[in-house]
Amino acid sequence: MPQPKRVSMATVAARAGVSSQTVSRVANDSPRVDPATRARVEQAMAELGYRPHRAARALRTGRTQTIGLVAQTLATVGNSRMLQAVADAAAARGYALTVVTLGASADIAEAFDWLREQGADGAIVLNEATALARDAAPGDLRLVVVDSPPDERFTVIATDHAAGCRAATEHLLAQGHPVVHHLAGPAGSFAASERERGWQEALAAAGIRPPEPFRGDWSSRSGHEQGLLLRDDPSLSAVVCANDQMALGLLRALADAGRRVPEDVAVIGFDDVADAAEFRPPLSTVRQDFDALGERAVEAMVAMVEAAAPVDDIRLAPALVLRASG
Repeated sequence: MPQPKRVSMATVAARAGVSSQTVSRVANDSPRVDPATRARVEQAMAELGYRPHRAARALRTGRTQTIGLVAQTLATVGNSRMLQAVADAAAARGYALTVVTLGASADIAEAFDWLREQGADGAIVLNEATALARDAAPGDLRLVVVDSPPDERFTVIATDHAAGCRAATEHLLAQGHPVVHHLAGPAGSFAASERERGWQEALAAAGIRPPEPFRGDWSSRSGHEQGLLLRDDPSLSAVVCANDQMALGLLRALADAGRRVPEDVAVIGFDDVADAAEFRPPLSTVRQDFDALGERAVEAMVAMVEAAAPVDDIRLAPALVLRASG
């Protein structure tokens, strides 16, 4: 199939009624363009489908407008949703995205080396890979890390996970449950540890000693396995789960044991995945805004690339979404 003919700078210039030099200045974000003229040129670019030649721009500006995204895996719902959010936000700004998954090797230093070879302007590191980034953060590669403790070597974008689980636990206590159990995420995950901390803080504030948490690996399978251990405990009346997938597995284990939700056991998840409202019963959960996380991560990276200046850490507030399960 023949490739579509590339729109030239001269064609854009003719459409906008300006010189090719003016189009070049707009394409390279030069401040030496009148705002009205810039708007006219950008409109012509959009109408014609013009895309600046990335390699040529890199030679002129020293920037490739390419962002790396590093993740341990894209199999988890959170990481796949973050990938979509980051990809959309990058495309909206004219940036390309290069994705690296670490898999079993977990060699993030090698991933950083590869991104350097590709000329990436910087990298966004997701969730489980953030602990590795703290050990191997390269000073010469701009980094935005999603979900991590503060670190002066990079910008952190995070949901306030502790606040989310604290709100969910407080809600269940206010319903009269004498204690709230926790189905926690994997050890070593910053998000999981923060969610566990919020649950513990809410119980401690109510004068309740937190029971030992049950721990899964984010999957619904692990939620079901842990639910088999939980379901026959007569003291069990409320559970905050560290994500919606594990909550789904728990709901199945409770249903198999004949325990009704929420009449016998109230359940609240975390994330508010697209199908959470379709669970049986519809799942109460803590919503974190993946679109906003991706938008702010890309926004921070672009600011670091184009302004050559550090960006302050950003923390986003989650929201408790109450449905039928708790």
